[in-house]
Amino acid sequence: MIIYAVADIHGRKSRISSILDTVSEKKPDVLVLAGDIDPYFKSSDAISSFCNLSIPVLAVRGNTDSKKIANLSSASSNISFLHFSEIVINGFSFTGVSGTIPVPFSSRIQFREKQTTKNLEPLVRKDTILIAHPPPFGTLDKVFGKFHAGCKSLQEIVSRRQPQLLICGHIHEMPGSAFLGKTLVVNCSIGMKGKGALIELNTNRPPVVEMV
Repeated sequence: MIIYAVADIHGRKSRISSILDTVSEKKPDVLVLAGDIDPYFKSSDAISSFCNLSIPVLAVRGNTDSKKIANLSSASSNISFLHFSEIVINGFSFTGVSGTIPVPFSSRIQFREKQTTKNLEPLVRKDTILIAHPPPFGTLDKVFGKFHAGCKSLQEIVSRRQPQLLICGHIHEMPGSAFLGKTLVVNCSIGMKGKGALIELNTNRPPVVEMV
């Protein structure tokens, strides 16, 4: 199965067009939107651009995304917002969490670290594909190359549960992939450069990532 993952669209039409072009060219099985679909400080109908795709679209809300974004997608059968919930596609289990920690960026949806750990951890297994907006603390999370701005509760969950894959964004400066233990972490941010990540999943070998 091929996942096409992006984050940090921020409502920009040029980025939406690029995503749709990549879907058409690469023909992934699933599109993952790992948060910050809306622009800063205002709502938009950006999510509606993906309603007519013929593939499943899995999304979580980031710090710029209002509640309205989930309502806009509710009429579309192909878009699912994952927040402490699970969906299985082609035999692969996806789960997600919306929101970010409140610093260093303002957020329309924040999560309390202890409550997030309590609610999310039981859903995460070794075969899970976890979708979140922020990266785990210490992995692909440096802001301006100076300090770590990732989420400590995610870092703790991933370290304990070791899901096969964590898809995230939020830190525009750090698109790429890295391992946290046995978990492949993919920061698919398109906030500064690139077009996201193509991730190939197989049941008998580790995920393979291509940044596009």
